[in-house]
Amino acid sequence: MKCQAQARERWLHARERDLLDVPYVHVVFTLPHTLLPLAYRNGARLYSGLFQASAATLREVAANPRHLGAEIGVLSILHTWGQTLVRHPHVHCVVPSGGLSPDHQHWIHPKCAGFFLPVKVLSRVFRGKFVEALRRAHDRDELDLAGGSEHLRNPTQWHAFVDALFETDWVVYAKPAFGGASAVLRYLGRYTHRVAISNHRLLAFDGDHVTFQWKDYAHGDQRRTMTLSAMEFLRRFVQHILPRGFVRIRQSGLLANTCRAARVARARTLLTTPAITAPSTDATTTVTTATPTRATWACPRCGAAMHIGPILSALQLATLTWGFDTS
Repeated sequence: MKCQAQARERWLHARERDLLDVPYVHVVFTLPHTLLPLAYRNGARLYSGLFQASAATLREVAANPRHLGAEIGVLSILHTWGQTLVRHPHVHCVVPSGGLSPDHQHWIHPKCAGFFLPVKVLSRVFRGKFVEALRRAHDRDELDLAGGSEHLRNPTQWHAFVDALFETDWVVYAKPAFGGASAVLRYLGRYTHRVAISNHRLLAFDGDHVTFQWKDYAHGDQRRTMTLSAMEFLRRFVQHILPRGFVRIRQSGLLANTCRAARVARARTLLTTPAITAPSTDATTTVTTATPTRATWACPRCGAAMHIGPILSALQLATLTWGFDTS
């Protein structure tokens, strides 16, 4: 489960060129558990809908002059698991705090320091967009309604199922803003290229059962242990293997592949000149930008900057290290 480490480092290194010298915010969109029966046979469709609805929600709400009035960039990362390996689809969105004005002549900062977009508005818009996409997929007969969701083939049952999705608020969580470029890279490193469970959480395997550690967020982040049969552990783990070719890290808005280079360059130019704050009738505080820093990884022993080197084959490593005394 360590095989993603090198891929993560290469990806983070490539993302350095896209970072802006502004604070960043972290917004998490979660699908309600009511939808989970559909995910077993329609995982790719639901996860794609989660990507599209969450990113479109952020862009739409941010474009509204009542909230920000700017074109923003969104980097989205899909996770499908919870701490106990049950299915828990959610998207982590990392967003520069602010965006380009509609005419691309100004960088607009949020109205208030420490506040980006209203989560209640995000929740309602997100729910509406996702459910509308789900209805379209159903009307086009694009959903596989078999197994545990076979009852939804009945039109009455389907309409009741969809109506129930509006009975609760969908969870959208906005974490506090964090620092500039170097902090963003460290933060992203925690969420990209991860698998459902990391090695350090695996505590024991006796041939029949697996014991692992998990964090109980509902009770003060207490660390607990869980023991599952090997078959149940594997069942939970494999349900998080995504379909071949499914892209689980996506960028949109001013960070979209089709316009990222030009938009990022324009944003950097504007950030070196006096920026404007989103209009408000109340007295507000303008978010100030930090001194530009180059994003690096620090060695945990000596504190010196670490640099990504070439990826060597086993034969090259053996050749380079031959004769070293490791005693």
